[in-house]
Amino acid sequence: MTVLTFRTAQESDVPALVALVESAYRGESSRAGWTTEADLLDGRRTDAEGVAEVIRQDASVLLIAEQRGGLVACCQLERRGDAAYFGMFSVRPDLQAAGLGRTVLARAERFAREEWGAARMEMTVIEQRADLIAWYERRGFTRTGEYSPFPYGDERFGVPLHPNLRFEHLTKRL
Repeated sequence: MTVLTFRTAQESDVPALVALVESAYRGESSRAGWTTEADLLDGRRTDAEGVAEVIRQDASVLLIAEQRGGLVACCQLERRGDAAYFGMFSVRPDLQAAGLGRTVLARAERFAREEWGAARMEMTVIEQRADLIAWYERRGFTRTGEYSPFPYGDERFGVPLHPNLRFEHLTKRL
């Protein structure tokens, strides 16, 4: 694998980040990878305003992974007490299943532990994404048995194609 470089996102990165996140989860382009939500949700995964807000938040960082100067992955970390919330994790669909995600996740965990002193990483995954939950379990995350409802009616999170979507909470000790 070509060397990855990591940096913190700037507002000038917003258009490229929105395109990356959308390509990894929604629409036909997302079907090139295995993280697609296209069978569960339609519409947008995020927008420029949402990504810019994450970048501006004091308790949040949006990490960018680049190869050969091009954006290939990103993830959000948000400080929540002694934990770090992990979200907006996106890998370019044509580069998925090659170990890039594992590398980005490891970097995010190291950042949360070393920069913030976080004791654990927390996240939510759509419960119906059993393959994705299994991927996180192989990386040391555990299922908490806690769930949050999907925000039906709020199209900022997508247009549900199935009833009964909900988020499952996962955690990992750092």
